[in-house]
Amino acid sequence: MKLQDILQETHSSLSANKARSGLTILGIVIGIASVIAMVSIGNGAKASIQSSIEGLGSNLLTIMPGIVQPGRGIVSSGRGAAQTLKNEDIAVVQGIEGVSIISPEVSRRFQVVTGTGNNTNTTIMGAISDYLTVHNLIMADGVFISDANQRNIGRQVVLGATVATDLFADQNPIGKSIRINKVNFTVVGVLVLKGGAGFSGPDDMIFVPLSTMQKILAGVDYLSTMSVSVADKNMMTPVKEEIISALLDKHNVAEADFSVISQEDILGTLNTVINTFTIFLAAIASISLLVGGIGIMNMMLTTVTERTKEIGLRKAIGAKRNDISMQFLVEAVALTFIGGVVGVILGWLIAYGVTFLGIINTQVSFGSIFLAFGVSAGIGIVFGYYPARRASKMNPIDALRYE
Repeated sequence: MKLQDILQETHSSLSANKARSGLTILGIVIGIASVIAMVSIGNGAKASIQSSIEGLGSNLLTIMPGIVQPGRGIVSSGRGAAQTLKNEDIAVVQGIEGVSIISPEVSRRFQVVTGTGNNTNTTIMGAISDYLTVHNLIMADGVFISDANQRNIGRQVVLGATVATDLFADQNPIGKSIRINKVNFTVVGVLVLKGGAGFSGPDDMIFVPLSTMQKILAGVDYLSTMSVSVADKNMMTPVKEEIISALLDKHNVAEADFSVISQEDILGTLNTVINTFTIFLAAIASISLLVGGIGIMNMMLTTVTERTKEIGLRKAIGAKRNDISMQFLVEAVALTFIGGVVGVILGWLIAYGVTFLGIINTQVSFGSIFLAFGVSAGIGIVFGYYPARRASKMNPIDALRYE
């Protein structure tokens, strides 16, 4: 049987009952579109996280008190709870070859109130002047915390872009006063909107001198974190090992009471979470493909029953088993192929819509599209095989007698 004849027969068969064919195709469309949309959202989230982590600072190592325990992850490692990172550790790390800039930090959450009554509860970051360089931040207006502010235990603050808007709306906050934990501060600067910085969130922070945070606001003599900028990216691992060794000696302990995390560590952990979540969502979406495949098998079995006399007649005039089997198999594949094409278009439109609405910048990969086509063709073959085989094995005499 010629391919042209098979295609004409397929077109005639599927067109004979457009509503049933359309509903069968719809199951495949929903499955393929869901898988492509979920994978593209996952890829977009991964790219967004990578960009955010890289935006935290160049060649960055983060030293935190306490130990990052297996299963708890980096973010939930008890930041601020442990008290093993001291001010004297700054000089130890500073003396290590390859270390470019150090930014010691103490963070706490406090209620912040302006003179007009506006208030917010946000993270207050005790920092020094090098914080700006280490974390790649840019001033929108005013100045950042200076060394003089640090030495004098100054009452100056720098606002993140979001906090500045929350507290002062459209007004210029420079020179205005705010109260943090019942202490008055003067706004000396506002940062440029950073955006998408994950859990660090400089847009939602207020920065005060480190000495002021330790001695007045928090009343502590230890650090929450120490951010270290490494001069050469290729030296990240050796510098990390040197920091661990130097701090072990300084703390005089056999096992580390601190953790040194690199950008790669953070990125690897978050990417693992995102990949697992994407696979999970794609697997759930794939269930609709299975349902769609069962729908195709159901339709093809119904079609075989309806066309029993036709099958008997074709066999009686010389059609072979392979011809009958191929005819019904092509019909099943055609259904899934059409569903695959429409599903890819719909999935791309969903991904585009998510990007257009500003939820996340999705990334539709060609790999997911090729996979979608492959899966749709595979479903047609797998779920169309049994009905096609059943049709090809019919006895022509019994088929012609079928009522």
